[in-house]
Amino acid sequence: MLNFKKNKIKVLIVDDSAVVRNVFSSELAKDREVEVIDTAPDPFVARDKIVKLQPDVITLDIEMPRMDGVTFLRKLMKHYPLPVIIVSSLTPKGSSLALEAIDAGAVDVLCKPGPSYAVGDMSDDLIHKIKAARFVDMKKHLASLKPFVKPKTLALAQTSHRIIAIGSSTGGTQALQSVLSVLPANSPGIVIVQHMPANFTKAFADRLNKVCEVNIKEAQDGDVVVPGQVLIAPGGYHMLLHRSGARYFVQIKDGPVVCHQRPSVDVLFKSVAKYAGKNAVGVIMTGMGNDGANGLKLMHDTGAETISQDEASCVVYGMPKAAAELGAADHIVPLDNIAQMMLKLAVAKE
Repeated sequence: MLNFKKNKIKVLIVDDSAVVRNVFSSELAKDREVEVIDTAPDPFVARDKIVKLQPDVITLDIEMPRMDGVTFLRKLMKHYPLPVIIVSSLTPKGSSLALEAIDAGAVDVLCKPGPSYAVGDMSDDLIHKIKAARFVDMKKHLASLKPFVKPKTLALAQTSHRIIAIGSSTGGTQALQSVLSVLPANSPGIVIVQHMPANFTKAFADRLNKVCEVNIKEAQDGDVVVPGQVLIAPGGYHMLLHRSGARYFVQIKDGPVVCHQRPSVDVLFKSVAKYAGKNAVGVIMTGMGNDGANGLKLMHDTGAETISQDEASCVVYGMPKAAAELGAADHIVPLDNIAQMMLKLAVAKE
């Protein structure tokens, strides 16, 4: 008779590598809130165990024999939707497949442990992502995955040199596409932290750049923040805003994780508060945890206009909720209104 411990997050690990299955099982066993209920070497074995064991969260390898992870994920989302964390290599192919998996319904991505990625770091990431995944509203999440259709672009009569800073996490890849795809080419300069592992942010930025009128790129140290330019913090590094005279630029640096994250929204927002002050607009969007809440409050207190995504349109109402509870948000709006609101505030402040 099955007897799983009450209130623990039940996890099924699906990976063709016995080493990965053993490492994940061993690391997850260290957390009292998580329980590995079983493992599976491929989707066919996983299918039967999902029905029998009813896990809360699945970790899924993306490149497997017999059936690849993306194909299995699509079938799972159609017949038995539940939170899935994709486990992928750091290769360009792995990054591309991981983004495809997010489009298919995965809620997050994790890098496979390797020579440059310590098991200790992986353990912290994995546990945090599993705890976040448990709170994903799958109905909302799947509804947000509608096929992309280029929307009508908003108009901006005058160029603003204000800085817009955006932070997002779980559900953020779709939310950011929704916001950025309607921006005109002369939008204010934008800096973004989206919680993602190293390498995946470049593939994400490149994909967004193909469907948006603004220029979008993974940030590099020293990049200038100018109208029409969107800089996304590279996974694995913090991004900070700096100023030299009237010129804004970003610094990319290593450092300890903040709120379980690197890049951290708090790190970005606090630097924006310091160097841009009332010359900025801050936006916090869907995501688990409280990263960005303190930073948005600091931006608010230094005179910036601040926006929080509303609960109804969030896949996970964690980060925006934490910001709202601190009184950090001047405006709480649905996802579809965020782009228009931030442009309005940036121009009004000019």
